[in-house]
Amino acid sequence: MNNSKTAAALKTMLAALICILAGLVIGFIVLLVLAYTGIAAKGEPFTMLDVIKTAYNDGFKQLLMGGFYLKPRAVRNEIALAAPLIMTGLSVGFAFKTGLFNIGAAGQYTVGALGALIFALIFKLPWYVCLLGAALFGAVWGAIPGFFKAYLNINEVITAIMFNWIGLYAVNTLTYMGGNSPMYNLKTTKTWPIAAKSEWSVIPDLGTTYFKKPATIAIFLAVAIALVLYVVLNKTTFGYELKACGLSKTSAKYAGINEKRNIILSMTISGALAGFGAGLYYLSGVAEWQPLVSTVLPSMGFDGISVALLASSNPIGIILSALFISHISTGGGMMNANLFPPEIADVISGVIIYLCAFLMLFRNALGRIFTRKNKGGTK
Repeated sequence: MNNSKTAAALKTMLAALICILAGLVIGFIVLLVLAYTGIAAKGEPFTMLDVIKTAYNDGFKQLLMGGFYLKPRAVRNEIALAAPLIMTGLSVGFAFKTGLFNIGAAGQYTVGALGALIFALIFKLPWYVCLLGAALFGAVWGAIPGFFKAYLNINEVITAIMFNWIGLYAVNTLTYMGGNSPMYNLKTTKTWPIAAKSEWSVIPDLGTTYFKKPATIAIFLAVAIALVLYVVLNKTTFGYELKACGLSKTSAKYAGINEKRNIILSMTISGALAGFGAGLYYLSGVAEWQPLVSTVLPSMGFDGISVALLASSNPIGIILSALFISHISTGGGMMNANLFPPEIADVISGVIIYLCAFLMLFRNALGRIFTRKNKGGTK
């Protein structure tokens, strides 16, 4: 039984690697086209080798190296980005495992950010309490679509999308309040830096000077949550019941499992994970909320969908896929902007996610290859 699980996990991992490599190849082709266009526009003679060198040296190299291209500051930013990405990936992946599509992670992340800011800037509580507050706010925002799904049979996608925007504008209103909010700094048009109001509300740093500015322990907290979630889903009765509801709510009901309760719990936990991710980000002092310009939902929630899909919703895989998405996103911002827009990183990750739709096809193909090799070895 363990051998079959190991083989299945290996095939899934190899299939995901195929998706990543294919996405990188397609991305390099896009860079070649852009490099050719940019060089040709200058009207000077050039060769195809010049195009290849430009595409690699001014674009693809930075993409592959990510934060390590301009270390150590960029490495710190990459790690800071990876921590909330892991959490939003877990939020979406957890819901997937239980048969739900949590497209509301962006809204839950946003409301979670409000919880972290209230507990830190107004109540000036310790960082761990602020993180719990962020998770609590996100959990409440996730539970509402879960309630509508469980008791009114309203599709969670519809209610989650609506609550994304309700959450965004509610957070903007409460953090601004006409400039009178205690969380808002009129001089910077942002919320106050956490350290300026309450030093012990900032997540502790790693205690190293390598990153120039302190890097916090947020990434380790995110990894720990992922490991706990893996155990809960695969080693506990509670996790089994949640996954059973995801596979078939009708069968779960006849097996004596309370499917309504589990739907609400699933969305509540998903919301808490997204909110916790926002807490990790804003309590690390990486950025402040900008209520006057934050008219678009944070991309972190939607990037979590990409992270979860790439990892097939496996909590351990989500750690790796979040690090990868963070890596190429950071590298995308370091390419030569005159030739390559930083959105190229989004194009590549989008292609990879699109290819993940064929993950089962790749996995089955790998299964047939392994089967042939095994048959050949037994002759």
